[in-house]
Amino acid sequence: MTGKGQKTVLVIGGPTASGKSGLALSVAKKKNGAIINADSIQLYNGLHILTAQPSQEDLAQAPHLLYGCLAPEDACSAARWRNMALAAIEETLEKDMLPIVTGGTGFYIRTLVQGISPIPDVPHEVRDRVMARQKELGNPAFHAELEKRDPEMAAKLHPFNTQRLVRAMEVLEETGKSLAEWQKQPPDPPPAHLKFVMATLIPPRALLFGRCDGRFGLMLKAGAMEQVKEFRKTAKAEMALAKAIGYPELCSHLDGRISLADAIDLAQKSTRHYAKRQVTWFRHQLQPDIVLEDTDTEKLIEAVEAREQSSRRR
Repeated sequence: MTGKGQKTVLVIGGPTASGKSGLALSVAKKKNGAIINADSIQLYNGLHILTAQPSQEDLAQAPHLLYGCLAPEDACSAARWRNMALAAIEETLEKDMLPIVTGGTGFYIRTLVQGISPIPDVPHEVRDRVMARQKELGNPAFHAELEKRDPEMAAKLHPFNTQRLVRAMEVLEETGKSLAEWQKQPPDPPPAHLKFVMATLIPPRALLFGRCDGRFGLMLKAGAMEQVKEFRKTAKAEMALAKAIGYPELCSHLDGRISLADAIDLAQKSTRHYAKRQVTWFRHQLQPDIVLEDTDTEKLIEAVEAREQSSRRR
Protein backbone atom coordinates (compact mmCIF):
# COMPACT_ATOMS: atom_id res chain seq x y z
CA MET A 1 0.00 0.00 0.00
CA THR A 2 1.24 3.53 -0.80
CA GLY A 3 -0.05 6.99 -0.16
CA LYS A 4 -3.70 7.98 -0.65
CA GLY A 5 -4.91 4.39 -0.89
CA GLN A 6 -2.66 3.46 -3.79
CA LYS A 7 -1.39 -0.08 -4.07
CA THR A 8 2.07 -0.99 -5.26
CA VAL A 9 2.70 -2.90 -8.48
CA LEU A 10 6.33 -3.85 -9.08
CA VAL A 11 7.37 -3.90 -12.75
CA ILE A 12 10.64 -5.54 -13.79
CA GLY A 13 11.65 -5.02 -17.41
CA GLY A 14 14.79 -5.92 -19.27
CA PRO A 15 16.28 -7.86 -22.17
CA THR A 16 15.98 -11.56 -22.74
CA ALA A 17 18.29 -13.75 -20.60
CA SER A 18 18.97 -10.87 -18.19
CA GLY A 19 17.68 -12.86 -15.21
CA LYS A 20 14.50 -10.83 -14.63
CA SER A 21 12.28 -13.90 -14.27
CA GLY A 22 14.54 -15.32 -11.57
CA LEU A 23 14.64 -11.94 -9.86
CA ALA A 24 10.85 -11.67 -9.98
CA LEU A 25 10.53 -15.14 -8.46
CA SER A 26 12.99 -14.30 -5.69
CA VAL A 27 11.04 -11.13 -4.81
CA ALA A 28 7.74 -13.04 -4.98
CA LYS A 29 8.97 -15.58 -2.45
CA LYS A 30 10.12 -12.90 -0.02
CA LYS A 31 7.22 -10.45 -0.47
CA ASN A 32 4.25 -12.81 -1.00
CA GLY A 33 4.03 -11.89 -4.66
CA ALA A 34 2.45 -13.21 -7.84
CA ILE A 35 4.26 -12.90 -11.18
CA ILE A 36 2.41 -11.52 -14.20
CA ASN A 37 3.85 -12.05 -17.67
CA ALA A 38 4.75 -9.07 -19.87
CA ASP A 39 6.36 -10.98 -22.73
CA SER A 40 4.35 -11.12 -25.95
CA ILE A 41 5.67 -14.56 -26.98
CA GLN A 42 5.33 -16.18 -23.55
CA LEU A 43 1.59 -15.53 -23.69
CA TYR A 44 1.25 -18.46 -26.10
CA ASN A 45 0.91 -22.15 -25.45
CA GLY A 46 2.92 -24.52 -27.62
CA LEU A 47 6.63 -23.80 -27.23
CA HIS A 48 7.08 -23.23 -23.51
CA ILE A 49 10.71 -24.43 -23.49
CA LEU A 50 11.85 -22.41 -26.51
CA THR A 51 10.10 -19.27 -25.19
CA ALA A 52 11.68 -19.69 -21.73
CA GLN A 53 8.41 -19.95 -19.83
CA PRO A 54 8.55 -20.83 -16.11
CA SER A 55 9.45 -24.41 -15.25
CA GLN A 56 7.23 -26.63 -13.13
CA GLU A 57 9.61 -25.98 -10.25
CA ASP A 58 9.16 -22.21 -10.63
CA LEU A 59 5.39 -22.55 -10.90
CA ALA A 60 5.34 -24.45 -7.63
CA GLN A 61 7.13 -21.64 -5.77
CA ALA A 62 4.86 -18.69 -6.63
CA PRO A 63 1.72 -17.96 -8.67
CA HIS A 64 2.41 -17.15 -12.33
CA LEU A 65 -0.27 -15.49 -14.46
CA LEU A 66 -0.61 -14.93 -18.23
CA TYR A 67 1.93 -17.57 -19.25
CA GLY A 68 0.83 -19.90 -22.04
CA CYS A 69 -2.71 -18.59 -21.73
CA LEU A 70 -3.41 -18.02 -25.45
CA ALA A 71 -3.79 -20.51 -28.27
CA PRO A 72 -1.10 -20.24 -30.98
CA GLU A 73 -3.60 -18.98 -33.57
CA ASP A 74 -4.85 -16.19 -31.30
CA ALA A 75 -3.76 -12.57 -31.74
CA CYS A 76 -2.83 -10.17 -28.98
CA SER A 77 -2.35 -6.42 -29.18
CA ALA A 78 -0.77 -4.24 -26.52
CA ALA A 79 -4.25 -2.96 -25.61
CA ARG A 80 -5.57 -6.48 -25.14
CA TRP A 81 -2.57 -7.48 -23.04
CA ARG A 82 -3.00 -4.36 -20.89
CA ASN A 83 -6.59 -5.34 -20.10
CA MET A 84 -5.47 -8.87 -19.25
CA ALA A 85 -2.63 -7.56 -17.07
CA LEU A 86 -4.87 -5.13 -15.18
CA ALA A 87 -7.32 -7.98 -14.47
CA ALA A 88 -4.42 -10.14 -13.23
CA ILE A 89 -3.18 -7.29 -11.04
CA GLU A 90 -6.62 -6.88 -9.44
CA GLU A 91 -6.86 -10.64 -8.92
CA THR A 92 -3.50 -10.56 -7.16
CA LEU A 93 -4.36 -7.55 -4.98
CA GLU A 94 -7.63 -9.18 -3.90
CA LYS A 95 -5.50 -11.98 -2.44
CA ASP A 96 -3.42 -9.38 -0.58
CA MET A 97 -0.38 -10.28 -2.65
CA LEU A 98 2.19 -8.08 -4.42
CA PRO A 99 1.72 -7.98 -8.22
CA ILE A 100 5.08 -8.35 -9.98
CA VAL A 101 4.84 -7.67 -13.71
CA THR A 102 7.88 -8.86 -15.61
CA GLY A 103 8.88 -9.36 -19.23
CA GLY A 104 10.89 -8.07 -22.14
CA THR A 105 8.14 -6.58 -24.33
CA GLY A 106 8.82 -2.96 -23.56
CA PHE A 107 5.85 -1.61 -25.50
CA TYR A 108 3.50 -3.72 -23.40
CA ILE A 109 5.07 -2.40 -20.21
CA ARG A 110 4.82 1.17 -21.41
CA THR A 111 1.12 0.79 -22.17
CA LEU A 112 0.61 -0.43 -18.62
CA VAL A 113 2.53 2.26 -16.74
CA GLN A 114 1.83 5.21 -19.06
CA GLY A 115 -1.50 4.33 -20.65
CA ILE A 116 -2.51 3.69 -24.26
CA SER A 117 -4.71 5.29 -26.89
CA PRO A 118 -8.32 4.05 -26.54
CA ILE A 119 -8.45 1.72 -29.56
CA PRO A 120 -11.68 -0.34 -29.56
CA ASP A 121 -11.48 -4.12 -29.31
CA VAL A 122 -11.83 -5.96 -32.61
CA PRO A 123 -14.25 -8.92 -32.66
CA HIS A 124 -12.77 -12.32 -33.46
CA GLU A 125 -14.84 -12.67 -36.60
CA VAL A 126 -13.37 -9.45 -38.03
CA ARG A 127 -9.84 -10.56 -37.15
CA ASP A 128 -10.42 -13.98 -38.69
CA ARG A 129 -11.72 -12.42 -41.89
CA VAL A 130 -8.72 -10.08 -42.16
CA MET A 131 -6.26 -12.91 -41.45
CA ALA A 132 -7.90 -15.05 -44.12
CA ARG A 133 -7.56 -12.18 -46.59
CA GLN A 134 -3.87 -11.76 -45.74
CA LYS A 135 -3.28 -15.47 -46.24
CA GLU A 136 -5.13 -15.40 -49.57
CA LEU A 137 -3.22 -12.42 -50.97
CA GLY A 138 0.22 -12.83 -49.41
CA ASN A 139 2.04 -10.00 -47.70
CA PRO A 140 3.05 -7.75 -50.64
CA ALA A 141 -0.46 -7.68 -52.12
CA PHE A 142 -2.03 -7.35 -48.67
CA HIS A 143 0.26 -4.40 -47.90
CA ALA A 144 -0.69 -2.84 -51.25
CA GLU A 145 -4.37 -3.20 -50.37
CA LEU A 146 -3.78 -1.50 -47.03
CA GLU A 147 -1.86 1.26 -48.81
CA LYS A 148 -4.88 2.02 -51.01
CA ARG A 149 -7.20 2.30 -48.02
CA ASP A 150 -4.84 3.63 -45.34
CA PRO A 151 -1.67 5.11 -46.85
CA GLU A 152 -0.55 6.63 -43.55
CA MET A 153 -0.36 3.30 -41.70
CA ALA A 154 0.96 1.42 -44.72
CA ALA A 155 3.88 3.84 -44.95
CA LYS A 156 4.84 2.96 -41.35
CA LEU A 157 4.77 -0.81 -41.80
CA HIS A 158 7.15 -3.24 -43.46
CA PRO A 159 5.33 -5.36 -46.07
CA PHE A 160 6.38 -8.55 -44.28
CA ASN A 161 5.41 -7.53 -40.75
CA THR A 162 2.31 -9.70 -40.86
CA GLN A 163 1.12 -9.13 -37.31
CA ARG A 164 1.15 -5.34 -37.54
CA LEU A 165 -0.34 -5.32 -41.04
CA VAL A 166 -3.25 -7.46 -39.87
CA ARG A 167 -3.68 -5.23 -36.82
CA ALA A 168 -3.85 -2.08 -38.97
CA MET A 169 -6.36 -3.62 -41.36
CA GLU A 170 -8.61 -5.11 -38.66
CA VAL A 171 -8.86 -1.75 -36.85
CA LEU A 172 -9.70 -0.06 -40.15
CA GLU A 173 -12.32 -2.71 -40.92
CA GLU A 174 -13.95 -2.50 -37.49
CA THR A 175 -13.87 1.26 -36.87
CA GLY A 176 -13.61 2.85 -40.30
CA LYS A 177 -10.66 4.87 -38.98
CA SER A 178 -6.96 4.45 -39.46
CA LEU A 179 -4.99 2.96 -36.59
CA ALA A 180 -2.80 6.06 -36.94
CA GLU A 181 -5.79 8.25 -36.03
CA TRP A 182 -6.53 6.15 -32.96
CA GLN A 183 -2.90 6.31 -31.90
CA LYS A 184 -3.06 10.12 -31.92
CA GLN A 185 -5.84 10.13 -29.32
CA PRO A 186 -4.92 11.01 -25.72
CA PRO A 187 -4.06 7.79 -23.89
CA ASP A 188 -6.24 6.18 -21.29
CA PRO A 189 -4.25 6.81 -18.10
CA PRO A 190 -3.20 4.05 -15.71
CA PRO A 191 -5.72 3.30 -12.93
CA ALA A 192 -5.37 5.94 -10.21
CA HIS A 193 -5.36 3.40 -7.38
CA LEU A 194 -2.19 1.70 -8.67
CA LYS A 195 1.37 2.87 -7.97
CA PHE A 196 3.83 1.37 -10.43
CA VAL A 197 7.40 0.97 -9.25
CA MET A 198 9.47 0.41 -12.38
CA ALA A 199 12.78 -1.44 -12.34
CA THR A 200 15.00 -2.37 -15.29
CA LEU A 201 17.56 -5.15 -15.14
CA ILE A 202 20.34 -4.61 -17.68
CA PRO A 203 23.50 -6.65 -17.05
CA PRO A 204 26.84 -5.69 -18.63
CA ARG A 205 26.89 -6.65 -22.31
CA ALA A 206 29.48 -9.43 -22.07
CA LEU A 207 27.57 -11.11 -19.26
CA LEU A 208 24.23 -10.68 -21.05
CA PHE A 209 25.51 -12.12 -24.33
CA GLY A 210 27.07 -15.07 -22.50
CA ARG A 211 23.72 -15.82 -20.90
CA CYS A 212 22.00 -15.57 -24.30
CA ASP A 213 24.34 -18.18 -25.74
CA GLY A 214 24.17 -20.49 -22.74
CA ARG A 215 20.41 -20.41 -22.42
CA PHE A 216 19.78 -21.77 -25.90
CA GLY A 217 21.92 -24.80 -25.16
CA LEU A 218 19.93 -25.40 -21.98
CA MET A 219 16.70 -25.19 -23.97
CA LEU A 220 17.88 -27.93 -26.30
CA LYS A 221 18.85 -30.14 -23.37
CA ALA A 222 15.40 -29.55 -21.87
CA GLY A 223 13.63 -30.81 -25.00
CA ALA A 224 13.15 -27.75 -27.23
CA MET A 225 13.86 -29.73 -30.41
CA GLU A 226 11.15 -32.29 -29.64
CA GLN A 227 8.71 -29.49 -28.89
CA VAL A 228 9.49 -27.81 -32.22
CA LYS A 229 8.95 -31.09 -34.08
CA GLU A 230 5.50 -31.42 -32.54
CA PHE A 231 4.49 -27.78 -32.90
CA ARG A 232 5.42 -27.47 -36.58
CA LYS A 233 2.88 -30.17 -37.49
CA THR A 234 0.09 -27.60 -37.07
CA ALA A 235 2.01 -24.30 -37.13
CA LYS A 236 1.16 -21.51 -39.56
CA ALA A 237 3.50 -18.78 -40.73
CA GLU A 238 1.29 -15.99 -39.37
CA MET A 239 1.39 -17.30 -35.81
CA ALA A 240 3.45 -15.28 -33.34
CA LEU A 241 5.16 -18.46 -32.12
CA ALA A 242 6.43 -19.16 -35.63
CA LYS A 243 8.64 -16.11 -35.17
CA ALA A 244 10.00 -17.15 -31.78
CA ILE A 245 13.79 -16.97 -31.69
CA GLY A 246 15.20 -20.38 -32.44
CA TYR A 247 12.09 -21.76 -34.12
CA PRO A 248 12.98 -20.87 -37.76
CA GLU A 249 16.56 -22.00 -37.19
CA LEU A 250 15.59 -25.37 -35.75
CA CYS A 251 13.03 -25.86 -38.52
CA SER A 252 15.76 -25.24 -41.09
CA HIS A 253 17.84 -27.93 -39.43
CA LEU A 254 14.93 -30.38 -39.32
CA ASP A 255 14.35 -29.76 -43.03
CA GLY A 256 17.99 -30.64 -43.72
CA ARG A 257 19.00 -27.18 -44.92
CA ILE A 258 21.56 -26.49 -42.19
CA SER A 259 23.46 -28.46 -39.58
CA LEU A 260 22.47 -28.44 -35.93
CA ALA A 261 25.66 -26.53 -35.10
CA ASP A 262 24.72 -23.84 -37.62
CA ALA A 263 21.17 -23.70 -36.30
CA ILE A 264 22.47 -23.18 -32.77
CA ASP A 265 24.91 -20.51 -33.93
CA LEU A 266 22.21 -18.62 -35.85
CA ALA A 267 19.75 -18.83 -32.96
CA GLN A 268 22.36 -17.55 -30.51
CA LYS A 269 23.16 -14.64 -32.82
CA SER A 270 19.45 -13.81 -33.14
CA THR A 271 19.09 -13.89 -29.36
CA ARG A 272 22.05 -11.53 -28.88
CA HIS A 273 20.75 -9.11 -31.51
CA TYR A 274 17.30 -9.13 -29.94
CA ALA A 275 18.75 -8.52 -26.48
CA LYS A 276 20.77 -5.60 -27.83
CA ARG A 277 17.63 -4.02 -29.33
CA GLN A 278 15.76 -4.51 -26.07
CA VAL A 279 18.53 -2.83 -24.07
CA THR A 280 18.38 0.19 -26.39
CA TRP A 281 14.60 0.36 -26.05
CA PHE A 282 14.53 0.15 -22.25
CA ARG A 283 17.26 2.78 -21.93
CA HIS A 284 15.52 5.32 -24.14
CA GLN A 285 11.78 4.66 -23.89
CA LEU A 286 11.19 4.28 -20.15
CA GLN A 287 12.23 6.19 -17.05
CA PRO A 288 12.63 3.52 -14.39
CA ASP A 289 12.67 4.16 -10.67
CA ILE A 290 15.44 1.61 -10.20
CA VAL A 291 18.19 0.46 -12.57
CA LEU A 292 19.93 -2.83 -11.77
CA GLU A 293 22.94 -4.52 -13.34
CA ASP A 294 22.53 -7.76 -11.40
CA THR A 295 19.80 -9.78 -9.72
CA ASP A 296 20.12 -8.19 -6.29
CA THR A 297 16.85 -9.14 -4.63
CA GLU A 298 17.48 -7.28 -1.37
CA LYS A 299 18.47 -4.08 -3.16
CA LEU A 300 15.28 -4.18 -5.22
CA ILE A 301 13.07 -4.89 -2.19
CA GLU A 302 14.73 -2.07 -0.23
CA ALA A 303 14.15 0.35 -3.11
CA VAL A 304 10.49 -0.65 -3.40
CA GLU A 305 9.92 -0.29 0.35
CA ALA A 306 11.69 3.09 0.37
CA ARG A 307 9.36 4.38 -2.34
CA GLU A 308 6.34 3.05 -0.47
CA GLN A 309 7.46 4.87 2.69
CA SER A 310 8.06 8.05 0.70
CA SER A 311 4.57 7.86 -0.76
CA ARG A 312 2.99 7.38 2.68
CA ARG A 313 4.73 10.52 3.98
CA ARG A 314 3.27 12.70 1.24
